[in-house]
Amino acid sequence: MGEECKEAAGGAGAGRAAVEGPVDPVDSAKLYEDVPPMPLMALNHISRLCKSVDDSVRFYVKALGFVLIHRPPALDFSGAWLFNYGVGIHLVQRDDARRAPDVSPAGELDPMDNHISFQCEDMGMMERRLREMRIRYMKRTINEEEGSPIDQLFFKDPDGFMIEICNCENLELVPAGALGRLRLPRDRHNPPVRMVDGGGGE
Repeated sequence: MGEECKEAAGGAGAGRAAVEGPVDPVDSAKLYEDVPPMPLMALNHISRLCKSVDDSVRFYVKALGFVLIHRPPALDFSGAWLFNYGVGIHLVQRDDARRAPDVSPAGELDPMDNHISFQCEDMGMMERRLREMRIRYMKRTINEEEGSPIDQLFFKDPDGFMIEICNCENLELVPAGALGRLRLPRDRHNPPVRMVDGGGGE
């Protein structure tokens, strides 16, 4: 069990954004004034508590093409690691000590709900796969009026966690006052980024 650092939770900066008012992307340079360059590289993995690790492994392998990989022997609890597309999914078996709010896989498909999103290069193929597996999904297209339509598919895994599939690379990312702070991994797909600051530039 790791050591918990409780001091940081209430230390300097905790809740600061909540007391300084809304963030304005047009005047966002001051947002970064006391933020040092961070040594982060990329998203490594997400972790999910599961009712059945086996069911979730089958879902992520068969529906999304993830690959099962070996976990370190030091992890002495029931779970599984999956990896593909430059990101890992770590599954942990739920028990009395590890609980998560129940989310119904049959519940409403709400794009505003918490979810993870995967960039897709063939939305038609992905939709056919969902149909083959009889996975209930929602389909929609946004941003058509702006000339950069984004197709989206929303569905849930066996534990009710929302997943999105999209062709979001049609949407250019415009930095708001932090162009020099962006770190784009060179060995994986990145969305298009406007290399001229979109407001509040440094």
